[in-house]
Order: sequence, then structure tokens, then C-alpha cells
Amino acid sequence: MLRLLSLLQTHRFWSGIELSDKLEVSERTLRRDVERLRELGYPVNASRGVAGGYQLRSGTVMPPLLLDDEEAVAIAVGLRTAAGGSVEGIEETSVRALTKVVQVMPPRLRRRVDALQAYTTPAAVTGPRVNAASLTVIAQACRDDERLKFDYAARGGEESARLVEPHRLVSLGRRWYLVAWDLDRADWRTFRVDRLSEPRTTGARYRPREIPGGDAVKFVEAQIKARPTTHTLVVRVEAPKARVEAAVRYVGGMLEAIDETSCCLTMNVDTFDWPVLILAAIGAPFEVEAPSAFKDHLGTVASLFSRASGDGNASGGEG
Repeated sequence: MLRLLSLLQTHRFWSGIELSDKLEVSERTLRRDVERLRELGYPVNASRGVAGGYQLRSGTVMPPLLLDDEEAVAIAVGLRTAAGGSVEGIEETSVRALTKVVQVMPPRLRRRVDALQAYTTPAAVTGPRVNAASLTVIAQACRDDERLKFDYAARGGEESARLVEPHRLVSLGRRWYLVAWDLDRADWRTFRVDRLSEPRTTGARYRPREIPGGDAVKFVEAQIKARPTTHTLVVRVEAPKARVEAAVRYVGGMLEAIDETSCCLTMNVDTFDWPVLILAAIGAPFEVEAPSAFKDHLGTVASLFSRASGDGNASGGEG
């Protein structure tokens, strides 16, 4: 019966013959096990006839889930991450769910989860937070190929109502993005989920389109790089490309190796505050090649830090 439940949880339609053969049981035993699952609260649909079979559908209550080892570990790790992540309003719920999952885990799986938690240091979440309910509505619309409506505030503050065919949710860096076909503009668009409000499904289904390049993550990355920005920073860093790459992985930027011990970092930014933090995190000598305004900004920041450290004779200088 547990093997039967594991197959039904894939949510595909199974013919009675398929299930009987796969489980190596008679059709009578199969029907009996299906009835037992229904008694436990699992809503199993059955259809008769030559093309008859079984499929697990959504119910009105949440019955027990059957998880294999890898799925159980993945859920526990995901819940621990969610408890301190960028999705608003699910911290307490995640902790409660995590407690239930870990409580019923066998010791060998619990040790795996504890080891991963103990030797993993997550980065602090500093970006905008998104609403958990909004993510759920959007994800379901992507899964069900259902058109979605929402209100959206563009980068410049302009607000508009959007009707889209959602393709994928992408978590990139410190933000969540929705990749979708915009019906009013007849083109692919990327939407910041934290700027999106009141997402609601329309009930209208659509035939999925092929996204340019076939990869939603690469599409979002290309859109971000193509976005007009105020400043283009070019910095020579006296550190190997691999070391710098680890520091800028989640914030964007283009890296080009100069030699084995140095590389060139290019960043398109609107303000200078974030690049200062990135360069400090890299922790290596660097030289600003452009623009000169960034050199002046670094001089101001250096002067402030010098005063805080008690060096009253220090003056602003270039990084």
C-alpha cells in the first residue's frame, strides 16, 4: 500500500493494469489498497472501463505524506533556510513545520540534516522580502498554465495592471523574479515579485510558449545586464578571478582575468554604496579605472573610517 501511495503521489494517471504489474499484485488487491488509502484521507479518483485507472487528486484536508530519504532531507533543509530567508511571513510557520519533520526522522537522517546545518553559513538576507502567498499563487499559475493578473510598480514608480502567461519563478541573488509572456505588450517580460501586488488567477488556460534561449535563469540574467544604469564601474583587483568570482556571484558583475593573480571587475550600478561593500568583502588591493566619481566616493568613505579608527591625520584617498 505504501508503494502504491508513492506511485500515486507523482500525480500522473495510472491504469489499473500498469499499477498491478508494477506492484506485482492482483487487481483485487489493488482495489482493496486503494480503498484503504481513501479511508486514511487520500482522495484517489478511479475510472472504470478499458481505459480505467487511478489518480491522486487534491483534497479538502492534508493527509500524511510519504517521503523517501532524499526528499525528507531536502524538505528539512529547505524549511531551515526558509526560516531565515527572503520570503515574508513564513518564518514561524517554517519553524513549526521543521519541528514536526525532524521529530519523526530516523536518527541517520537527522544527523545528515544537523551536519549540513552546522557546517553551512548562510549569507545575511539584505534584499527586499516577498509575500509567501503571492509566490504560491504565481507558482500554481505557472504549473497549471493559467493566465495571471496583478498590479505592478515599475522601476520608475509607474503603476499598471498586467495580464500575463506566467512561465517560471526565478530566485536570483537577493530577489525573486517572474518570467512571463505579457499579453498587452506581446513580448516576454521579467517582473520583480516584490514590486508585484494582488496576483490572481483568471481561470483562462494557455498553450505554453518557448522562452528565448530556453532557460529562464539566463533570460533574467540577460535582462538585468541590459537594464540601463547610472554608472559603469571598472576596477582592477589584485586577486585571482576565482576568488573575486566567489564574492560577486550573487550581486552581478562581469569578470575578466588579466593574469593568474589579478582580474578586471565591471559592474553596472545606480549608486556607489553597494560596490564599496563588495570590494571590502573581496579583501584585496584594487585600483579604480573608471569612473573618477567612484574614486571621490571611496575617498569620502576612507576618510570616515579613518576618523572612526582614531587616525585624525588621515585624509581621503583612492582605493
